[in-house]
Amino acid sequence: MNARTTHTDTYPRTRIKICGLTREQDIDAAVSAGADAIGFVLYAKSPRAVTPERAAELAKRLPPFVTPVLLFVNADATEIGAACAMVAGATVQFHGDETAHECQTATADAARPYLRAARIPLGDDAQAFDLVQFAHDYSNAQAILLDAHVDGYGGGGKTFNWSLLPPSVNAHLVLSGGLTSANVGDGITSVRPRCKSLAVDVSSGVEAEDAHGKPLRGIKDPEKIRQFVAAVRAADRHLAGM
Repeated sequence: MNARTTHTDTYPRTRIKICGLTREQDIDAAVSAGADAIGFVLYAKSPRAVTPERAAELAKRLPPFVTPVLLFVNADATEIGAACAMVAGATVQFHGDETAHECQTATADAARPYLRAARIPLGDDAQAFDLVQFAHDYSNAQAILLDAHVDGYGGGGKTFNWSLLPPSVNAHLVLSGGLTSANVGDGITSVRPRCKSLAVDVSSGVEAEDAHGKPLRGIKDPEKIRQFVAAVRAADRHLAGM
């Protein structure tokens, strides 16, 4: 087996989630570009929020093998169960202060796959976050999603210092927080060797802008989506060739 084949086996392709979608045309653009998962924010305080009914309507546009992900922040198990009943095959994303027990309960003892967001401090404080212990505490999660810790919930388009993450985490990770087509390759190169597998999650980095250059929350730019996916694939090729 040559070195290239060995590395390709070690680093399978990076999965891509586009999050915070609110419109049919953005669903279609993400699917066309090659997204593996589509995220719907079911948190009323978010500018990208949709209702469970709207998420179900949008999810009907998804083709086979593209996963809908329902994002909750400190919701109760009844609310989560009702929303999941509307969206067939959905993965749950816990993005608040949910305990491992609460995640277990809301997903019927992890019968429904879920992601647990880890809020990584900005700056040098990132090294104080015990990601190894966090992954252990949420070992029933399908993956641990890494986002920047800012006021409120969600990364606010901020990146944390990827180089301060532990060198080895026994978990599947999803890198999030301030990703764009310009920096996602560096993020993949830095984080992929540290975990079992890596996916990436983007929201603000692929949003459209108004005439003054301000982001339109929940409105995606199809060209930015295409550029982001292309940058991820380029990073995968780079890792495979190393």
